[in-house]
Amino acid sequence: MSLLHTYLEKSEFSSYEDFQRNFCLRVPDNFNFAYDVLDVYAEREPQRCALVWTDDSREEALRLSFGELQRRCNRLANLFREQGIGQGDPVLLILKGRHEFWPAILALHKLGAIAIPATHMLKRHDLSYRLENAQVRGVVALNCDGLLEQIELAEEECQASLKCKVAVGSARCGWLSYEEEMARQSELFVSPPRSERNQNSDIMLIYFTSGTAGFPKMVAHDFVYPLAHIITAKYWQGVEDGGLHYTVADTGWAKAVWGKIYGQWLAGSAVFVYDYDKFEAGRLLGEIIRNRVTSFCAPPTIYRFLIKEDLSGFDLGCLRSVVVAGEPLNPEVYKQFLEKTGLALKEAYGQTELVASTANWPWIEAKPGSMGKPSPGYQIDLLDAEGNKVELGEEGEICVRTSDQQLPPGIFMGYHRDEELTKSVWHDGYYHTGDVAWQDEEGYLWFVGRADDVIKSSGYRIGPFEVESVLMQHPAVTECAITGVPDPVRGQIVKATVVLSRGYLPSEELKHELQSFVKENTAPYKYPRVLEFVEAMPKTISGKIRRVALRETDGNH
Repeated sequence: MSLLHTYLEKSEFSSYEDFQRNFCLRVPDNFNFAYDVLDVYAEREPQRCALVWTDDSREEALRLSFGELQRRCNRLANLFREQGIGQGDPVLLILKGRHEFWPAILALHKLGAIAIPATHMLKRHDLSYRLENAQVRGVVALNCDGLLEQIELAEEECQASLKCKVAVGSARCGWLSYEEEMARQSELFVSPPRSERNQNSDIMLIYFTSGTAGFPKMVAHDFVYPLAHIITAKYWQGVEDGGLHYTVADTGWAKAVWGKIYGQWLAGSAVFVYDYDKFEAGRLLGEIIRNRVTSFCAPPTIYRFLIKEDLSGFDLGCLRSVVVAGEPLNPEVYKQFLEKTGLALKEAYGQTELVASTANWPWIEAKPGSMGKPSPGYQIDLLDAEGNKVELGEEGEICVRTSDQQLPPGIFMGYHRDEELTKSVWHDGYYHTGDVAWQDEEGYLWFVGRADDVIKSSGYRIGPFEVESVLMQHPAVTECAITGVPDPVRGQIVKATVVLSRGYLPSEELKHELQSFVKENTAPYKYPRVLEFVEAMPKTISGKIRRVALRETDGNH
């Protein structure tokens, strides 16, 4: 039985209005996800499945119960405590998609320490910045691709005061072996009384998140944050009690805690992890079918490749809910996926700083390309540059009202150790997301782009997403990104960067065909005056197209 009844006043709703009006979290004092969720399941249903993990070799495939996961968590908590890691100590976790991530983050929760997940692709300078600015005291990292050497160089560069370094995989001099320590430590952990645990307002989790400019920001979340992801998992992702949920995400990305642990377990679903080395659409579909995944979440990038497969050869009858987030969903992708699978994609909007803040909820009709309607507790206004609310149909910055007594569920605490930056985005009773959208007469929100991504050409404001959505309808286009490039006459002009589908080759004729296609299917002033064919897009670890990298390349040219 799930734990929803423990933390919700009411868990089932008859309408969106009922959901908005009556959703209410019960937040106990000194809440700690590891004690209050992991340990509770381990005591009540020790054999209940928590995690199904596999990789390309399938040699290490695991099915971890809550009882087994608790034992692994306790061993690691004992190790951390032995090494001097305690309440408030930041620890960096760089574990790709490895199953060791789950006992590691849970062990840190038990100690009241601060978990800082990060991607394995970081280099010395990136790591030095994180070690120094977060005052990191420990590291747990996978021994792969020279990562441990890069951490050592970063440690030396910033003279970090690390209390412990744990290597997962092959051993390395100067590092504790995860495997050896797990065999040595006791599986019993002496838990402190509830009153001596963390406070709800303590920092539990920090994510370094990059914006369009400047160094990465440290987004801090408190110990209540996991409870807010009930909204994300139960009501948007559609996870089921006793089901198996799969979110495509590396553990270094915030989407991992959106879809691989907190809300899913609270709602009673196990989580599935496929730690692949290289993405192959057919193989991913095969794993979904083989493991009987019931709910699935991925960025649009994944779905763009899935619809290029012959989906008639895959029996996806196990899937009952499919959702998409990370960047806007092109209506053409929605349409093709629905036609080929019978499954309607449900889009949502959020940030590392938030949980699912708007979504296409089960009680409303999903509109392809729309972010849906606001989550309970989230009062969202679209504001102009002067801070005034815009009219319906007009573009404005997405701003979350926080002037009332109770903050929206799951909103971040602020940018760690940077009060000035926090105040720059959180002021006058609003958190300013930096994203632009418009709202229709039915209350649905429609994403336009990052404020910095909006193209201003000859007095027109052009959102990249609207042009990309048109281009995606052309069979020659697998992926595309729209950016603005400087122009002495128009200020900026629209540029399209395009990855072609199989069977198409770059040519001037195809370039003109695509330009004409956009002119014919949307306002002509939006068409890309510059069009470039590329083999692949620059992307983040989470699969988002890095428009900022495209703009930098154009600037260098």
